[in-house]
Amino acid sequence: MVMASGIISIGFNTLGFAWLAESMYVFTIGAWAILMTLCVIRMCLFMHAVKDDLLNPRMVFSYFTLVAATDIVGLLLHSHGHTQLAFTCWIIAFLAWSSLLYLAFSVLTFLSHETNVNIVHGGWLITIVGTQSLVLLGSTLAPDFGEYAMYMMVEVYMLWGLGLIFYGIFVTLFCYRIFFLEIKPQDASPLIWVIMGAAAISANAGTSLLTQDSYLPFLAAQRPFVDGVTLMIWSWATWWIPMLLLFGVWKHVTNKLPLQYEPVMWSAVFPLGMYTVASARLGLAAEFMPLQWISQLMIWVALTAWLFALFGLLRKLSLLLRKAEPKQVH
Repeated sequence: MVMASGIISIGFNTLGFAWLAESMYVFTIGAWAILMTLCVIRMCLFMHAVKDDLLNPRMVFSYFTLVAATDIVGLLLHSHGHTQLAFTCWIIAFLAWSSLLYLAFSVLTFLSHETNVNIVHGGWLITIVGTQSLVLLGSTLAPDFGEYAMYMMVEVYMLWGLGLIFYGIFVTLFCYRIFFLEIKPQDASPLIWVIMGAAAISANAGTSLLTQDSYLPFLAAQRPFVDGVTLMIWSWATWWIPMLLLFGVWKHVTNKLPLQYEPVMWSAVFPLGMYTVASARLGLAAEFMPLQWISQLMIWVALTAWLFALFGLLRKLSLLLRKAEPKQVH
């Protein structure tokens, strides 16, 4: 929810809708503070449940939402002049990313007893989203480092490349899973949209490298490579959108599964917002206006999906509160 709200705020700001951007900014910061508090409470009171999640190969990669959400909050704080808080967000996100990365791959290597790739799902690609979010915030913060800016830029270039490598690994496993093994309608959850979102954030991160000073000739020499890969990965994200819509038709129309709110629905909202921002920034970098037109359309698609998810969340909470109310004795 934080990731989706924050990137839509950035999208509105990029396209010049200041009051909408500010409203989403306030919502994002509030949601992040509440969810971080709840996460700390959960870790203190239900550590066994957290441990079970972290040692489960189906669940552990989803914890990279902590990294991505914190970096998105950092981007918003930086845009509002809170540089120190933004840098603190980057440090928190980087430490969480480092810990989760080796934990997740250790769980997959040493604790998983699966003999096929049926455990692979779209949530695994949140690893890439978290990695590339470090690039977005890091490249934004780099100019504030003065003479040490080159160190941050070297770091974010490496993280961008690492994110691309992880994407290549996970998308290969994911495509093998959906194209060559049996897939049930229940498997086509909104998490499947993360495959597009991971590509979109990789394109956005590539654009951020192109729009910042490289500081070193070695990094400047890589700009043509970054140019080509950024356009390629944006094209790949675009290709996935009709395919993901077909998954939705197959699940809800062909197999008649009802469309109803579930928490992972936010995983479909964030990719739409990220695709909006990636298209807008790539259009500016390439000086190609049709990409701007795409972003101006997609921002309203993303907002519609956000409102649908928010309405579903509020309705779910109201039902839970009704069930929790003590019954009156007549």
